[in-house]
Amino acid sequence: MNEPVLARLQQLMTLREEVETLGGAGVWTPPADWVDDQTHLLLLLDVPGVDPGSLELEEAGMDLTVAGRREVPERLLSSERPGGTFTRALRFPEPVLPQSGQASLSGGVLTVRFEKRHPTIDVDASEANDE
Repeated sequence: MNEPVLARLQQLMTLREEVETLGGAGVWTPPADWVDDQTHLLLLLDVPGVDPGSLELEEAGMDLTVAGRREVPERLLSSERPGGTFTRALRFPEPVLPQSGQASLSGGVLTVRFEKRHPTIDVDASEANDE
């Protein structure tokens, strides 16, 4: 799939979730970053307060889906923090080895480390070794 199709798919998934949760906790989308770590790609996803047991990751080719749920307090008097379920459809920015993801959760940030199919070579470092 190309980027416009993925963006539209994400919009449709979000709309579907909003309809399914009308009158409920709602839907939210945690922000995500991709980081190039030379031999690995890192996905950083802000998920503070999300139940670690609710987190799900699914790989399909160049696409990754992350889902989870943050509970909303029962007797909520005022609300600024989003809660309920989320689903993020992301595209790997470059090829990774299938099923190489290793996840960790710390400080409300989900970090998933994927092994790159073609590691980045630091040209400056290799030139320094030749001297």
